[in-house]
Amino acid sequence: MIEQLFEKSVLIFGCGNIFFGDDGFGPAAVNYLKDNYTLPDDVLVMDVGTSVRDILFDLALSEKKPRKIIVVDAVDYPDKHPGEVFEIPVEGIPQNKTSDFSLHQFPTVNILKELKEQTRIEVKIIVAQTAEVPDTIRPGLSKPMEGAIVAACERIMLDITKP
Repeated sequence: MIEQLFEKSVLIFGCGNIFFGDDGFGPAAVNYLKDNYTLPDDVLVMDVGTSVRDILFDLALSEKKPRKIIVVDAVDYPDKHPGEVFEIPVEGIPQNKTSDFSLHQFPTVNILKELKEQTRIEVKIIVAQTAEVPDTIRPGLSKPMEGAIVAACERIMLDITKP
């Protein structure tokens, strides 16, 4: 699958740690997307867990680049309701996510900004508001986040299938 990373025009990455409750939203959403939707041939969907930084770095260095990158993740944003699905700009990635070892680390944000600003890659970040992220290992999403999976997938499908 990794070889397709440089061949597909749309890349969808599910980010998060499945061992920390709602932080596993990204992987759960992209797995649901793969299992329940018919995706266009030019789309690659990957559960990248906590490894998105390496993949983005490879893309930044590659001569072949996708047309669009969609990142799916969980966030803790003020004034949002648990399970609410929304889009944030790259600049809007919160700096203070707890128990997060994936998207929000500083170098990853910089790579996303560079890909967006210095190439013609469209970068979208689709997120869902966490209900809780535990301090200790506890797999499984909260009920609000389970309910957000379909909404996120429908939003992604609308985005990748629009003319």
